[in-house]
Amino acid sequence: MANHHRGEIDALLDGTPYRLCLTLGALAELEQAFGVEDMLALAERFSSGRMAARDAIRIIGAGLRSGGQMIDDAAVGDMRVEGGAAGFVDVVARLLRATFGAANLPAASLPAESPPLGNV
Repeated sequence: MANHHRGEIDALLDGTPYRLCLTLGALAELEQAFGVEDMLALAERFSSGRMAARDAIRIIGAGLRSGGQMIDDAAVGDMRVEGGAAGFVDVVARLLRATFGAANLPAASLPAESPPLGNV
């Protein structure tokens, strides 16, 4: 089970359970990918309420790699999740909440808390 105090979440991608986490290294990877200077700018970008599919791919990919999976972004882009695009948004939102805390991201920018994924 994911340790939310360590910023971990569980997600079911392509029918396989994964543990995702945005470590400091993953955040540095995302800073570079999004062309921002620091973690505050990164959090501000995520809290804008807008997200491209390529953003979700990068965030999920970084979370998977930090969770110990050697999965590149191209493979993430080919994955499926229950709920389609909304399912991916849910994974990203839970990962960002676990990383930055709900208080640091405007509620309007993220979907409502989702129920746990069961025994993932």
